[in-house]
Amino acid sequence: MTGKLIIVRHAESWWNAEGKWTGTTDVHLSPKGQHEAELMGKALSDLSFDQAYVSEQTRTTETLQGILKSSPTPNVPVTVASALNERDYGTYTGKNKWQVKDEIGEAAFQDLRRSWDYPVPEGETIKAVYERAVPYFHSTILPQLAAGKSVLIVAHGNSIRALIKYLESVSDTDISQIEMIFGTALLYEVDADGRMTTKVVRTIDSPPPPA
Repeated sequence: MTGKLIIVRHAESWWNAEGKWTGTTDVHLSPKGQHEAELMGKALSDLSFDQAYVSEQTRTTETLQGILKSSPTPNVPVTVASALNERDYGTYTGKNKWQVKDEIGEAAFQDLRRSWDYPVPEGETIKAVYERAVPYFHSTILPQLAAGKSVLIVAHGNSIRALIKYLESVSDTDISQIEMIFGTALLYEVDADGRMTTKVVRTIDSPPPPA
């Protein structure tokens, strides 16, 4: 397998800045997020891409646009895939995370944020996200990697966690310890089954955007 898989979480949105659970709500990047996206593009400027994938949420497209400003392949084909959408937080959507933590307690809060199959009223578990993201990876993205292409995915904390779980063979229990933080890119090579053979992590510092 010679293709490269590059996975990036979208940069900061307005609701991220306010500590709100965003889920599938369509929120634009904040000025800081726009700056982060361009910094990530500079961090990946030595890489070319044959195909890019984003979710249906605008913040992934805006992040990709920032990345491509420094890319040697700025006109890479882009596919919008609902399978990569952020987790639906149901009745928690739009609520401040830290207020919810105070209301339900630390243990329940961590289960809600990170655990594999903790129920979310009217929303999705990480397991549910996995069940849409990983089959899409197998049917659509893995064949491109097998053909030697370099693929960029810009997605969300939880859809990326679902992919990491598969790529890195993370257990149901251990997935609660995995977080895809802002300003991070994961560069993978995978085998014929789509399992990780190598992994490189690139990060950016995120100072405030220029005045």
